[in-house]
Amino acid sequence: MSNGPSRDPAFLVLTALAAAPQHGYGVIEDVAQISEGRVRLRAGTLYAVLDRLRADGLIEVDREEIVQSRLRRYYRLTAAGAQRLAEETAWLRRNTSAATTRLRRSGLLAEGGPA
Repeated sequence: MSNGPSRDPAFLVLTALAAAPQHGYGVIEDVAQISEGRVRLRAGTLYAVLDRLRADGLIEVDREEIVQSRLRRYYRLTAAGAQRLAEETAWLRRNTSAATTRLRRSGLLAEGGPA
């Protein structure tokens, strides 16, 4: 386990694959939706992240199919990937809680403000 969460694209790719196996374009679209458009992965970035996550045993190939004479590979989260995502989500939640508490105590964030 790393000392902190995966770099944002990796965390978002794991999050996208937690819903169901997806192919590359589907992951790109899902990451854009999850991040509310703040993260738009390019194909080169996506496949570098997918290769690293596969090498780390966090995702695996679910299936392959030919669509319009092109190979479409679907990826799925492994049990280790689901565990990593859960750990990183908890880590982010703790950090968010600490930041919110400190902002409220300092008066920089009003009660009832963003959580």
